[in-house]
Amino acid sequence: MSEVTTAEFNEEGKYLRKIRSFVLREGRLTKGQAQAIESQWPTMGLNYSPAPLNLSDVFGREADTVLEIGFGMGASLVQMAKDAPEQNFIGIEVHKPGVGSCLSDAAIASVTNLRVYHHDAMEVLEHAIADGSLARVQLFFPDPWHKKRHHKRRIVQAEFAELIRRKLKIGGVFHMATDWEEYSEHMLEVMQAAPGYQNQSSDGTVVPRPDHRPLTKFEARGHRLGHGVWDLMFERIA
Repeated sequence: MSEVTTAEFNEEGKYLRKIRSFVLREGRLTKGQAQAIESQWPTMGLNYSPAPLNLSDVFGREADTVLEIGFGMGASLVQMAKDAPEQNFIGIEVHKPGVGSCLSDAAIASVTNLRVYHHDAMEVLEHAIADGSLARVQLFFPDPWHKKRHHKRRIVQAEFAELIRRKLKIGGVFHMATDWEEYSEHMLEVMQAAPGYQNQSSDGTVVPRPDHRPLTKFEARGHRLGHGVWDLMFERIA
């Protein structure tokens, strides 16, 4: 799991904007991770600026862009980028070893359609991503904050859903996944109430894992132990 942001929300789910809403989690880099950042950042790294990115300039082409919030160590994001060379991918992660690992894997896989932020997801989304520019936003296995008194810290809240909707194109999809069933129910409740979205589930609940989301080692182990994973996909319709 990846701690995508330390931003907090109040009881009504409103994002509490603070002067400094996050702390970059440096962690201890392995030699390989440090080398990957040094060698790959000039081509794959995105330095945060409050001005919206020009995606065609960043990637050198016009293509659908997928953004992942909190990619952890980056293995599945690199796999997705490798499997879909016709799409652009942007990953955001505050944990520096994860950034290094992602860049290392991307270099080994010769992936050229991936760019990475080492920054707070909320700031990037609010300021660096133009409205209506994304084909898909991915949020996989965010911190479930499973204690009831911590539910307000969950990233999937009403205001966050509206922020994601603004960044998606019409027809773009917000794809969430969690291994906590109660959090999936919370996500479903928030998203069903969020204006401008349509659930892609045929029965109005969750969807089967789509082919574009790789099965992680963590998830495969969970399946063997009888643990579930719940995917939700909501399309922007307005």
